[in-house]
Amino acid sequence: MRLSTRIAIAVGVTVPLLVLASGLLLLGLVTKDLHQQQDAGLSDRAAALTPEAKALLRATASGRPPSVEHARERRLFASALDVGVRLTGPAGTVTAGGPQPDASVGLPPSATTPVTVRAAGEGSWRVLSVPVSVNRPAVDGTLWLFSPDTANRAQIRLVRGRMLTVALLAAPLTGAVAWAVAAGAVRPLRRLQRRTSGLDPRTSATRLDDTPTGIAEVDDLARTIRTVLARYDQQTARTAQALEVARSFSAAASHELRTPLMSMRTNLDILSEHPDLAEPDRTEVLADLRREHTRLLGLLEMLRALARGDLVEADALGPVDLTEVVDASVADLRRRHPDAEVTVAGSPGLWTHGWEQGLRSAVDNLLANACTHGRTEDERARIEVTLRRDGQEAVLTVDDRGPGIPPEQRDAVFRRFHRRPDSPGSGLGLTLVAQQIALHQGGVRAGDRPDGRRGTRFEVRLPTRADHTLPPPRRDWLSAAGTSQGFHKDGF
Repeated sequence: MRLSTRIAIAVGVTVPLLVLASGLLLLGLVTKDLHQQQDAGLSDRAAALTPEAKALLRATASGRPPSVEHARERRLFASALDVGVRLTGPAGTVTAGGPQPDASVGLPPSATTPVTVRAAGEGSWRVLSVPVSVNRPAVDGTLWLFSPDTANRAQIRLVRGRMLTVALLAAPLTGAVAWAVAAGAVRPLRRLQRRTSGLDPRTSATRLDDTPTGIAEVDDLARTIRTVLARYDQQTARTAQALEVARSFSAAASHELRTPLMSMRTNLDILSEHPDLAEPDRTEVLADLRREHTRLLGLLEMLRALARGDLVEADALGPVDLTEVVDASVADLRRRHPDAEVTVAGSPGLWTHGWEQGLRSAVDNLLANACTHGRTEDERARIEVTLRRDGQEAVLTVDDRGPGIPPEQRDAVFRRFHRRPDSPGSGLGLTLVAQQIALHQGGVRAGDRPDGRRGTRFEVRLPTRADHTLPPPRRDWLSAAGTSQGFHKDGF
């Protein structure tokens, strides 16, 4: 059922009920006003008839001639006009005339204020009683005044009939008017329905245009639809990105794991086919197996970390104390490599808005890279870590004393699976660093040590802005597009 039809039915039912309710209230008010008007007439007649009633009661009690009584009666009835009169004394009814109920109809003991008396077959009467007393001789009586309710009942029936007529006419008229008004009011909704009915986010990129109608509810609904479609697009894009990350993860894992797995298979075949292998050769094969196993675990861990970085959500970001992150990473490196010499110089209270786990992973990999490739001639790693503030940025530098990186190689070290031939790593550590720094809208670069010594400096810059807002993070580090490394120049 259309909305306009529903509104028309609702109004067509509601308005007659309101008319009837209002009519009942009006009927009660009209009845009250008519009774008040009738009661006022009775009170006026009572005031005018009381002297005549006293004179007639005195004449009757004194035993005056009938002619005197008749004269008093005529004067009493003449003053009564259209009001019924009944005068009662100690001996009963003295006189009665005019319209009034039958004598068999019971009257209240007293009616000093007008009351209604109903007589079977005669309708109802408004009745007023006035006590009448004379001194000479001492006689008490009651003057009763009666006014029929016929005119009032006719007027009330007229009002009731008109009320019902209005209610019956209001039902179709108000229904038709309400339908016409509702049809016009919902026309923008119908237009919105036609505009949205052709939108299929699965097959078309067309979206609802932003054309205000001036009707708040319709515009709010249009904005809601646009928001829903935008969220659908976002979720579709996130799903596509997640699928791309999964495909890239699978492709990268299958490609990079093939060589170590084949090497392990070869070593296992050697052990299986030559159970009496000489101890030195056997020890060499087992050592090779352990190295390949370690490489496999490291490669899988790095791929998993890159995948998590590509899929991190904005709600995972928050305030991060960089000093605590660096201190925790240095402490972990000293525990795993007790022979490494690590010095730290930092400014406390440096905060950024980001993903703490991702920043910790970036710092861990920078330190691990320096520990692996930054060893001196005596095979001892000497690493210098510095954290300082530079304007609105936090600057982290990691210096080693290794052989250094040639200028033409400094861009390539951040690419996926780039590693020196003699490197025991997976070739993903610095890629993970670059991914996390890009996620935090910072920059990272490799260069020479500024003191002129042999070695490499990795410098990371992160914003310390207080608005806690970040653009959408980059999400293609596991895909082919993620091999482009122009990012590390940002912010320098």
